[in-house]
Amino acid sequence: MTPRRRASATRPDKIANQPQKPRIALVCDWLTTPGGAEKVLFELHKMYPKAPIYTSQYRPEKITWFHDATVKTGWLQFFPAALRRILGPLRQIYFSHLDLTAYDLVISVTGAEAKSIKAKKHLCYCHVPTQYYWQMYDKYVENPGFGILNPLVRILFKLFVRPLRRADFRAAKRPTQFVTISNYAKSQIKKYYHRDAVVISPGVDIKKFSTEFSTVNKKSTQSVRISKGAVPEVPPMAVAKPYFIIFCRQVTWKRVDLAIEACLAAKKRLVVIGDGPEHENLVRLAKDSDLITFVPWLDSEGIAAWLKSASAYIFPSLEPFGMAAVEALAAGCPVIAYSEGGSRDFVIPGKNGLLFHSQSALALERTLQDFQPSAFDKKAVARSATQFSPEHFREGIKHLVSELLERP
Repeated sequence: MTPRRRASATRPDKIANQPQKPRIALVCDWLTTPGGAEKVLFELHKMYPKAPIYTSQYRPEKITWFHDATVKTGWLQFFPAALRRILGPLRQIYFSHLDLTAYDLVISVTGAEAKSIKAKKHLCYCHVPTQYYWQMYDKYVENPGFGILNPLVRILFKLFVRPLRRADFRAAKRPTQFVTISNYAKSQIKKYYHRDAVVISPGVDIKKFSTEFSTVNKKSTQSVRISKGAVPEVPPMAVAKPYFIIFCRQVTWKRVDLAIEACLAAKKRLVVIGDGPEHENLVRLAKDSDLITFVPWLDSEGIAAWLKSASAYIFPSLEPFGMAAVEALAAGCPVIAYSEGGSRDFVIPGKNGLLFHSQSALALERTLQDFQPSAFDKKAVARSATQFSPEHFREGIKHLVSELLERP
């Protein structure tokens, strides 16, 4: 009689010997408003959906992308989000005491204090060294952005910047590996932190802005009045062409003022999409001119619709990369950019845009006068953005993660 075969079963010792999935955690400086760093973190969250996210402050009503994530905050959560700009020293204390050594790997997305965490292995996606301590210190002191409190903030910041810089430099010694967003950012990390970094450009959702995928609908192209000077219900087809465009958070260092001044001087139309603490100042700067149209924040589809009809996107700020500018390229819209910073990684003069070499309204005005939209092929401009796709970002990050996990 043939003996019956026992049903196969996994032996307990085989279960014990099976490799365990690495425990990974994500870290960021704060999660209070949408922005470039938050887009990078969101891409990492899609790659590692079970990884908890540690941050100093989280406002889910302001940024809704992480509703399915486990977001962990600490005592800084109880401070108003409006105080974020002056909480740097407290964030340094918070993150430097945040012990994440229970995880096999921590991936941080930071341009400030989150690199301070304790970890066994730490992959730090650093946009740039903390700007208000290092490369943008002078501009920050010139205009801290606190209105009538600026004189007091200047005095306090000058008193404490040296110990804060020392603490930031020490924190930069903690990550196992630095990775950054552009060759400019790489040079800044080397200059201020004395660390080498690998360049992996952030993934831009090319398909959302591609002319093949963007569509125009009533909801996405209309806007509502948000302040004096903003035009209600302005779909792209209602604005006389040609026009230039800029969309970003309206803060001082984005230099939207240069775009407005240059377009007024050159008698060029400009569409300004967005909002922020500088909005009222920018409206006043526009002087009720018919050349300047203000539109509130739109979703990606709405912005893509505006980009399709724009002559060029204006990128006047000094930034380590420029995700908005790459989104414009993906829509087939050439970019006119300030030549310093990360713009050299994606703007090829004469191919997909132009560069101006002095961060001034006069230099930008001259470039606008020289710009000829007919010299640029929209399809070729869109193709130049494909190297910054999310797929390229994921491949680069996965390769580094594998290397770090295998490292003793």
